[in-house]
Amino acid sequence: MNYELIYFIGIGGIGMSNLARYFLSQGKRVGGYDRTRTQLTEMLEKEGAFVHYDDDTNAIPTEFLDKEKTLVVYTPAVPDSHGEMGYFRKNGFALMKRAQVLGEITKFSDAICVAGTHGKTTVSSMTAHLLKQSHIDCSAFLGGILKNYDNNLLLSDKSAITVVEADEYDRSFHWLHPWIAVITSADPDHLDIYGTPEAYRESFEKFTSLIRPDGYLIIKKDIDVRPQCSESVRIFTYSETEGDFHAENIRIGNGTIVFDFVSPGQRIPDIEVGVPVKINIENAVAAIAAASLCGVNADELRCAMKSFAGARRRFDFHLKTKNAVFIDDYAHHPDELSASIDSIKMLYPDKRILGVFQPHLYSRTRDFSDDFAASLSKLDNVILLDIYPAREDPIPGVTSGLIFEKMTSKNKVMLKKSELLDYLQGKNNIEVLVTFGAGDIEFLLPDIQKILKGKQS
Repeated sequence: MNYELIYFIGIGGIGMSNLARYFLSQGKRVGGYDRTRTQLTEMLEKEGAFVHYDDDTNAIPTEFLDKEKTLVVYTPAVPDSHGEMGYFRKNGFALMKRAQVLGEITKFSDAICVAGTHGKTTVSSMTAHLLKQSHIDCSAFLGGILKNYDNNLLLSDKSAITVVEADEYDRSFHWLHPWIAVITSADPDHLDIYGTPEAYRESFEKFTSLIRPDGYLIIKKDIDVRPQCSESVRIFTYSETEGDFHAENIRIGNGTIVFDFVSPGQRIPDIEVGVPVKINIENAVAAIAAASLCGVNADELRCAMKSFAGARRRFDFHLKTKNAVFIDDYAHHPDELSASIDSIKMLYPDKRILGVFQPHLYSRTRDFSDDFAASLSKLDNVILLDIYPAREDPIPGVTSGLIFEKMTSKNKVMLKKSELLDYLQGKNNIEVLVTFGAGDIEFLLPDIQKILKGKQS
């Protein structure tokens, strides 16, 4: 990819932005469009990228309109009606999907590719941190901002290992070339793309066929995926308490989680989880498994896991006082919601939990309304917001009401996002508040935190 200029359509996306940062680190001129100004796009501008927020080719600096020098990178979430996309196509520019570019960058590295309906951001972030804090080191393209580094891109000039979050949307992970593949889950999702749960599962099986002959597959025990890798690939299973890699002697208390890591070749006692929520026991097992296959030793694993601070918006504490707790979580699939809620209830068994959920995508709401309702009904109180459409146009008859009417919780309310802050301001005795969703609810987090802090005074 010998292009001097790289232009991104959707530069503010979490996966697009780490590619933008990579090309900036390579001395390329980087620019792009995004629909919304965010903290991430502002950081890219400070790092040297040109970013604009109107779908208007007249706003693009002329240097990026030289098709001989410019590569255009896009996300499949960009609609066909996008004006800039149409211009670049019509005028014969080189266009590549984000995943295609990532595949080219990592083609000649030892790629650790973490896939799954849920868990992939945490496991890939953990794996990268374990390697980065060891004598092995790594580069990493992550799907979240890792708080230890305040970045979603890690670079190394001494390690051939690259950790990649392998996104299944639009079969993007089929562009990758795994040395080690990790599959955390394969619960049906993105049925607007795949059509059926069977097609979704088959895409993960295709992913396993891409593993190098000298590679490894680490797969969650008992998930419905039949590996299609070559016979020379070594396959391991994992889970919290069973499989080739698992945890034993789990101790939860006093705000900590400690366990012994068990693998076919060793036992590492007293692993303390840096983000002590129950779901992270299983995530940690997968990450330690991958890092140990790379040669990270027991002392390094133990030290790095304890220091892991997590990724932003993944079980992210914004307030933690004696009287009130505020957690934000990216969960936007029913199984993610259920696992997150179970972890919170285990942490705070004697407190009432108020959850605010912003559904993500009309199609996902339509396809999984029963499951969303069942998950949310585990909460003591629920605030359900309007659907965040992201890339989709409205689907007739599909609203948050599909979920709301099926929820069994007696303490439930449906609000517009614009009404949320006033509602919380007037609500007393909030013990544990959790915001869930992959949409734009994150922009309300500072105001929510301010409201809860005000109630403490």
